[in-house]
Amino acid sequence: MDWMCRQELNPDYLTDCVDAMANFGVECAGFSPLGFVRLIMKVCVVGAGAIGGMMAAKLAQSGHELSVIARGAHLDAIRANGLKYIENGEELVITDIFATAEMAEVTGQDIVLLGVKAHQIEPIADKLMGMLSETGVIVTLQNGIPWWYFQRLEGEYQDRIVRTVDPDGAIAAAIDPDRIIGCIAFPAATIDEPGVIRHIEGNRFPVGELDGSESERVQSICNAFVEAGFKSFVLPDIRSEIWLKLWGNLSFNPISALTHSTLVDICQFPQTRALAAQMMTEAQQIAEKLGASFRVSLDRRIEGAEGVGKHKTSMLQDLEVGKALEIDGMLGVVVELGEQTNTPTPAINTVFALVSLLNKTVQEEGIKVAGQVV
Repeated sequence: MDWMCRQELNPDYLTDCVDAMANFGVECAGFSPLGFVRLIMKVCVVGAGAIGGMMAAKLAQSGHELSVIARGAHLDAIRANGLKYIENGEELVITDIFATAEMAEVTGQDIVLLGVKAHQIEPIADKLMGMLSETGVIVTLQNGIPWWYFQRLEGEYQDRIVRTVDPDGAIAAAIDPDRIIGCIAFPAATIDEPGVIRHIEGNRFPVGELDGSESERVQSICNAFVEAGFKSFVLPDIRSEIWLKLWGNLSFNPISALTHSTLVDICQFPQTRALAAQMMTEAQQIAEKLGASFRVSLDRRIEGAEGVGKHKTSMLQDLEVGKALEIDGMLGVVVELGEQTNTPTPAINTVFALVSLLNKTVQEEGIKVAGQVV
């Protein structure tokens, strides 16, 4: 897709414009409320889990051509019954969707939404660029500090490899940073059963260029997200927004996995609330040394997590089904950046050690640690 196509047009000849585009084989999904020609984009979600599946369903509903990369029972269910998405008691079933486990079967994409966990990227990194059209982009959705954090970032750390999430620099070498758009996924969702995604809360997906520019392509992606029903906006400093989300994730996720507690439980129990606050304070000191800023206070961030209620974090959900825990991108990388900036992280180090051993035990023993109501 030519990102320059999305321009405001004179309403008197919008229809003629759409007809002209059709003569060249360019599909149009109609007109947006802002008076733009809304093009149908080819979008592939790599890792159609809870958040990826949510985005796939809503973008497909808004008229875009969707494909998903999934595996196992989840893939089988999507192929057999479509992708079901449940929000506020209403069910949406998307059947016009291409589902496969093979990335090589999907090419020419305008947008690849990278929805896998941070530790799952390296094995597939060399396949991602081949999925894109000539102007296509990869939109990253990972929790934590991404491999590209120091790419296109001016200053003493420019182009430094984030070893915790990209040990050998293989991801940075495989993916052109000029084809990356960052995105922070704030919603909470779960997989009720294979092929069924349930929305819990939130709909924010802010996006940003790595260099902070407000390009035509990032605005087009933002528009597509808004038209699909999400709240999106273009960030001039996406790294600060990454830290804002990570601020809570690096504390609440591992604490929830270690204690089998929900967000509201952690926030209302004095000792775990204090532990979360200490971890967040350490992380804020690192982030500010790297040039990031925080637009909300620590107390307000904790209150926001408390307001989500009895929600199990993604790490606790993974623990309960025996999946590998997303630790390095949330905690290990912060320890690494703490060392680079000479910032002590005693609380983060301790929790990182505990949850790392938990993950090792679960993976080696092949066990699921699901809580039982007694």
